[in-house]
Amino acid sequence: MDEKKERIAKTIAAAGACSRRDAERWIAAGRVSVNGQVLATPACLVGADDVILVDGRPLNKREAARVWLYHKPPGLVTTHRDPQGRPAVFDHLPPGLPRVVSVGRLDLSSEGLLVLTNSGALARQMELPSSRLERVYRVRVHGAVTAEIIGRLRKGVKADGVHYAPCVARVEKKQGSHTWLTLTLTEGKNREIRKLMAFFGLSVARLIRVSYGPFELGDLPRGAVREVSADLLGEPLCA
Repeated sequence: MDEKKERIAKTIAAAGACSRRDAERWIAAGRVSVNGQVLATPACLVGADDVILVDGRPLNKREAARVWLYHKPPGLVTTHRDPQGRPAVFDHLPPGLPRVVSVGRLDLSSEGLLVLTNSGALARQMELPSSRLERVYRVRVHGAVTAEIIGRLRKGVKADGVHYAPCVARVEKKQGSHTWLTLTLTEGKNREIRKLMAFFGLSVARLIRVSYGPFELGDLPRGAVREVSADLLGEPLCA
């Protein structure tokens, strides 16, 4: 059987060195060599026997997939580098963690569960709509939440030219002009909830993610990180 090979950027990312995008930048800068040959393009397939150097140093071996749960507070952006210089999630993680990426994002004002992993492949797998992983949010909105709105969300909505998949919306409680909703999504487009609420004339006062697939925020304190036990990850997620 032929040896399984993969693109060099994927191998570098899987080793926890950087993201695929950053790996491509490293290659363009002439920082990566394979079997003594400096690469000029990421269009290179490598296998287990290839010698990969980054800045003249051997690439670390691929690490087993690990997952951490982080209770993101509002006021942090989910990015490694922010052009605007805003405080970022990855600058506020406790010391001792390896390089991690987030599974999806939470915007600046959003809070709650952010799943972190050292495996870019696992993150992409969990983010794909085809994974059908449910994301559950508690959302406090200002404005009148009607049965019609709940019904339309359940059928899927086309808002501002973008089609949003059906989501399950449930009213938790009303507090004056505000309403707490529980929303369950399986797609996770960029700022999906805020855009959907705005489409129906509702403004989001608070947005908290409470679960992502099998992972739950639970009683994890704000700003805290907890690693998921390897035996709880499950074969489907780590494949």
